[in-house]
Amino acid sequence: MLQGIREMGLHAMDIYDYLVGGFDPRLKDYVLMQSPIHMSTILLCYLFFVLYLGPRLMANRKPFQLKEAMIVYNFLLVALSIFIVYEFMMSGWVTTYNWRCDPVDTSNSPEALRMVRVAWLFWFSKIIELMDTIFFVLRKKHGQITFLHIFHHSFMPWTWWWGICYAPGGMGSFHAMVNSSVHIIMYFYYFLAAAGPRFQKFLWWKKYMTAIQLIQFVLVSLHATQYYFMDSCDYQFPMILHLIWIYGTFFFVLFSNFWIQAYVKGKRLPKQDIKQSQNGSAVHSNGKHHENGKGTNYGASNGTNSSAHHENGSAHVSKMKKA
Repeated sequence: MLQGIREMGLHAMDIYDYLVGGFDPRLKDYVLMQSPIHMSTILLCYLFFVLYLGPRLMANRKPFQLKEAMIVYNFLLVALSIFIVYEFMMSGWVTTYNWRCDPVDTSNSPEALRMVRVAWLFWFSKIIELMDTIFFVLRKKHGQITFLHIFHHSFMPWTWWWGICYAPGGMGSFHAMVNSSVHIIMYFYYFLAAAGPRFQKFLWWKKYMTAIQLIQFVLVSLHATQYYFMDSCDYQFPMILHLIWIYGTFFFVLFSNFWIQAYVKGKRLPKQDIKQSQNGSAVHSNGKHHENGKGTNYGASNGTNSSAHHENGSAHVSKMKKA
């Protein structure tokens, strides 16, 4: 038995050496790129904190406000996303790429090295964005820590680490550029939301932000789909394109479900969205939405307590019946 375990261990090491041996040597001096162990450890610690340790630590504590920290954090991510999009464009997407079959430039030319740098920076921005969930935990916004949120924040940096190890650039980097473009809009929204109530009137476009996310996944999947209809393409890592297509399609389904639940069925609308009537004639009282004489209960999101609203509304109706 010991011999069998030893042989399995040696076989696993051979697979590991094979995988690591194919890494792009231009990334060897970048932070956290020497081994997948460091990156995986960070993500496991993230999952442990947001799913177990964080909620237990905050169970008997008041939520932190963190207003100033969130304003700075979101502003910096807007600036970082703008820089990443610019670097992707100047590294090939508006200079030498044809937006169809673009192989990875494996040379040490200034443009190729620039693409390597921005590919790593995009991946590292995903590590920074883990703070999104940390803020939710510390502010006790448990309603926002959904499966979609956690899966997206943990799965994407893990897969992209392997992606840039083998293919830092080429047509596989299209979705990174598109994703960073969307994050400019998304974190600008979060920046305004964190700035306080006086900016709430500028947040009417939240619904359209979800639509932009859906458009992102359509563009990513369509761009990857080109590969299957080309007579020939010398992109070196087609497996990455297969994963990108699956990723874009899978997240399109998840975000579409979110759209339906939030904006069609109204189950996840926050209070400020509930207060925006479709025809401007809605009246709100005790957590209920009255439109044309009909009341509809909406589940809360963003950490609001829908049950409290329901109880207030029920108590009000009960008192009216007694009267």
